[in-house]
Amino acid sequence: MAGRSQLKEEHLLSALSPLEVMQGHPCFNEEAHDRVGRVHLPVAPRCNIQCAFCERRICANLTMQHPGWAERLLTPGEAVELVRDLVRSHPGEPFVAGIAGPGEPLYNAETFEALSLVQREFPALPRCLSTNGLLLEEKLPQILEVGVRSLTVTVNAPDADVGQRIYTRVSRGGRTYRGREAAEVLVAAQLRGIGAALAAGLAVKVNTVLIPSVNDEHVARLAQRLKKLGVHLMNIMPLIPSGQMKDLRAPTCEELHKAQRECEEAMPQFRRCQHCSADVVCFPRRGGC
Repeated sequence: MAGRSQLKEEHLLSALSPLEVMQGHPCFNEEAHDRVGRVHLPVAPRCNIQCAFCERRICANLTMQHPGWAERLLTPGEAVELVRDLVRSHPGEPFVAGIAGPGEPLYNAETFEALSLVQREFPALPRCLSTNGLLLEEKLPQILEVGVRSLTVTVNAPDADVGQRIYTRVSRGGRTYRGREAAEVLVAAQLRGIGAALAAGLAVKVNTVLIPSVNDEHVARLAQRLKKLGVHLMNIMPLIPSGQMKDLRAPTCEELHKAQRECEEAMPQFRRCQHCSADVVCFPRRGGC
């Protein structure tokens, strides 16, 4: 009976439309942000690209939320144990379990192992992924197999001319690309992967890091490209100066709002992003964020 019940729960989740999935996801719906928890499982350490602003960090003494940071890595078994503990300690409180690093989730087999374990034990629990999109098209069958219904893809450039100033290295198929060629490979793969994910019925949000003097004059053009693909939502995030861009400044509030207004002409904007770390555990009903 338990197996039959799990299959029914999984079917109900998979039957939701992309818009219905978005309504219940705290990173896709601003109202859900205040009532639905979010849990990132830090099982994916390796990355296949290098962004000039990225600085991955695994440290037990972290004092702030930061994408790509985690206090420690979890094994897939530890990840499902964490979910098990949260289900027990937060009865009746909805939450979404996702994998957002600290590296690139699709580049780590542990991502799919962890999501498969969560799916097996908690089939009705919404599962999601964040990705740079390089492997999205080829990994899409595995994404669907573990019951992921929503994706966040980080896209920071509409083309290689802009991208070459942001991406310093891209590794794919045994080759390492640099400079403009790296950006060409990545941007093309991102757009193909997003199109394939949308065609498969997934809810897709695009995150874009706003970098003054680098891509700030190009995000509206990116939004138009994403609109043509059918992307559901865009989230513009201010640069946190770090890595090779540690000497750049973050955008001002006025610059961020200007970019959001310009891009909103093409698609809806998400404005509640909190730069979550790769191991965030947030239950807003208890103020635990």
